Amino acid sequence: MLLAAGAGRRLGRPKALVEVGGARLVDRGVRVLADGGAGPVVVVTGAAPVTVPGVIMVVNPDWATGMGSSLAAGLRAVPAGCAAAVVALVDQPLVGPEAVRRLIAAHAAGAGVAVAAYQGRPRNPVLLARGHWPEVLRLAVGDVGARPFLRAHPDLVTVVECGDTGQPDDVDTPEDLARLAGDGPAAPGGG
Repeated sequence: MLLAAGAGRRLGRPKALVEVGGARLVDRGVRVLADGGAGPVVVVTGAAPVTVPGVIMVVNPDWATGMGSSLAAGLRAVPAGCAAAVVALVDQPLVGPEAVRRLIAAHAAGAGVAVAAYQGRPRNPVLLARGHWPEVLRLAVGDVGARPFLRAHPDLVTVVECGDTGQPDDVDTPEDLARLAGDGPAAPGGG
């Protein structure tokens, strides 16, 4: 699932529509999830109309209330046959598909909650097994996603090192975007 509903106030435009290296951030995020083995891919939008072929599109009418409502809208749209969801953020275009693969592998090995870490620091994406979704949804209020759930249940979290697969840098400001553009048009994670 790709959370792509925000207005990008500090950036000055919705992040989903920002182009880096000739590709919109939303398209890069979808490609990372799909190339990492996640599917079907759910994209949650809100602030701007976005169309991405081949994915499940969900418009969050409450996007302005924060990430919690987008996470809820996305999880509710995941098809019933999916045992878990990998949640990624549209504003982290340097996260690579290998991070997604590693989270899915951790789930296959028994992890109910897996979090990508970079040099030991937990970030995104995050994998959540379906059995945890009710509590994740209960705690995801305002501009927080799964963080309150993760902090409340550190015993459930499997940390998966992904520092060699990409970077979790956020694109929040024009300066962040300029810095990213200066790195060249390489695909996320170099792949």
